[in-house]
Parts: sequence; C-alpha cells; structure tokens
Amino acid sequence: MSINNNVLIKIRDMKDSLTPVERMVADYILENTEEIPHLSIKALAQASKTSDASVLRFCKTMGYSGYRHFIVSISASLGSRDEDQKAQYTDIQPGDNLSTIISNISLNNCKSIEDTLSVIDREQIAKAVEALRSSKRIAFFGIGASGLVCMDGEQKFSRINKICHSYTDGHSQLTAATLLEEQDVAIFVSNSGETVEILDALDIAQRNKTKCIAITKYTRSELAEKADIVLSISTPELTIRSGAMGSRIAMLTIIDILFAGVASAEYEHVKVHLKKTHNILLKKHRH
Repeated sequence: MSINNNVLIKIRDMKDSLTPVERMVADYILENTEEIPHLSIKALAQASKTSDASVLRFCKTMGYSGYRHFIVSISASLGSRDEDQKAQYTDIQPGDNLSTIISNISLNNCKSIEDTLSVIDREQIAKAVEALRSSKRIAFFGIGASGLVCMDGEQKFSRINKICHSYTDGHSQLTAATLLEEQDVAIFVSNSGETVEILDALDIAQRNKTKCIAITKYTRSELAEKADIVLSISTPELTIRSGAMGSRIAMLTIIDILFAGVASAEYEHVKVHLKKTHNILLKKHRH
C-alpha cells in the first residue's frame, strides 16, 4: 500500500509501459478525469474504445482488485487535485529570472517528493529496512546522478557503523557484484530501470543469492521486474534541460527513509556510533 495513494500519478508514471489497449484506457482517464467516477465499466470501455475485460485488466495492472475499488481511488485522487493544479512541474526556460528559478526548482523538488509518496509501497519499505538491519554489508550500485545517491547512502550508513560501499562505474560494479554473498544486501539505483551496467551487476548479485533492492521510477522496467524489493519513485516528465534533478531528490528521500528506519529500529545500538561520529566532526570544525 502506498503512503499517499494517488492513482492519477500512478497512471501517469505507468502509462508508457502499458500494453497498447491498456494505454488507451489510461489516456482516456487522464484526459477526462472529472467524469470517470460517474462512469460504469461498460461506459468507460465504450468511451476509451476498448472492452469491459480490457478496463478490468487495466484496473488489476494498476493494483486494484476490481473496478469499484479503482473508482473509489480515482474519486479520492480528484479530491486532492485542486491543490496539485496550483503546483505543476515546470522545466528550465531560457532567460528565466532568478526569482522564477528559485520558485520553480523548489516547487519541482517538493512535487517529486510528494508524488513519490503516492507510489512508494509501505510494505516494501518495511522489507528493505529489515533486510538492511540483518545484512552483513551493504553495496550501492548507480551510474551518473544515481551514483551520487549511492555515495549519499554510503555516507549515511557508515555513520551507524554499517559496512557499506558505493560503486559508481561499470567495472567496479561487476567486480563488487561478483564478491557479494548471501548475507549481503545490494541496492541498485536507476531512474529508468534499464541501465545496462546496473542490470549486469544485478544478474551477478542474484546468482550469489544476495538480497537485491531497487530504487527506480514507478513503471514496468527490467530492474523493477527482477529485484527482490522495489522502492518506487515518481518524477516529472520534463526535457533534458533539467537533467536528473527531480529523480535525484526523490531517490535521496528514499535513502533518508531507509537510513532513519534502520537507525530508529536499532537506536539503542547505533546511538553510540551517531554520537561518536557527530563529536569527531564537531571537533574537526573547531580547529
């Protein structure tokens, strides 16, 4: 179950990986959201030029047991949409003044986190925290901007005396994955879920029976299909101008949640390490 269940965000993010017929249903819903709660399954099928069975299959693909359950979620999502419409993602525009840039970037980052709360699964988070708690060591795998997220994870978990390392290039990832063991946990970070180097390392890790956690966008991808635990993020569909800003913020939020989950569950044990690392850094700043 997601934390803030907004089915419209789920449909937007999942749309490109749906079958052609399911996409026809998704497109109609996204373009006619206000009328959807008033439509029967037959009416939606006719309006989207599909069939009753296709609409039902679409509902199940989106994680709902039936059409009624789906419609209730659509109604709830519409209830919160008025606020959302005041806060839409905005891409970088040529010649924007600094005031506009400050406002837009802050808004985009806030929206990335808020939308991620609509697609992330609370049960998957719980499983990930449990796996990290019982792990012998943690390995983070990511390329480019995702690699920066891995480095943040290494920095955080090192503070509570977890043996961990981030691997941010293809060669070191293959070597590290080869040496993973069953008691280890591997965290694979990829927005697309289709990064070749990440998938190669994942295959090796799984052959070693290592528990594999994916942090990736909410869609059907090879990484999401193969990983043992999937922590989904939602990011704006913007152009290359804004790069990986939104996805990076969402991924860093997931890392923070995992770190806080482990640290909180083991607080009596880790507070000693937190205090030591805090004090040594404080002493360094004073000199």
